[in-house]
Amino acid sequence: MQVLKTLLFISALLAANPALAQLKGFETGPVFKDFGPTAAVETSAPLAKHVQYKIAFDVAKKADPAKLNRTIESAARFINMHVKAGIPAENIRIAIVVHGGASGDLVKQEIYGARNDGANNGSAAAIAVLQKHGVSFHLCGQSAAAYSISKDDLLPGVLMSLSAMTAHALLQQDGYTLNPF
Repeated sequence: MQVLKTLLFISALLAANPALAQLKGFETGPVFKDFGPTAAVETSAPLAKHVQYKIAFDVAKKADPAKLNRTIESAARFINMHVKAGIPAENIRIAIVVHGGASGDLVKQEIYGARNDGANNGSAAAIAVLQKHGVSFHLCGQSAAAYSISKDDLLPGVLMSLSAMTAHALLQQDGYTLNPF
């Protein structure tokens, strides 16, 4: 019984402080200091420094209330790990296409809180920081309609697309590849 209590205590402690839950050897930075941890890896072949990365991330799963959306953090991880590996930040362009339940992660705090028992939007601060680094956010208009989200409800800078399918099609025509994670 004592072992179970100890495990529950540790689990609660890790849930309350995500920094403690970070895996050994993973660090944030060099671009995003508060999120997007990565590990240094000795690769079999060096990455070419001149390559232009244009990556679209697809986000459908909603974050737990007050938590950073995992796929949005993955986009930050992509940037952090490649800059850490020597790729110039200006060679990395990221677009995040959001649909389904994750649509609610792109709304202003007053809307988010009203829909999540007063919880803070745990993705809002990261979205603002990512946008300052050129990351674009595209909300599926069909999902927005399904979840009663208007353009006025969106966090600053979030773009409303006709649909996620349309956003992905246009991004692919602009040279973006879809990240499968």
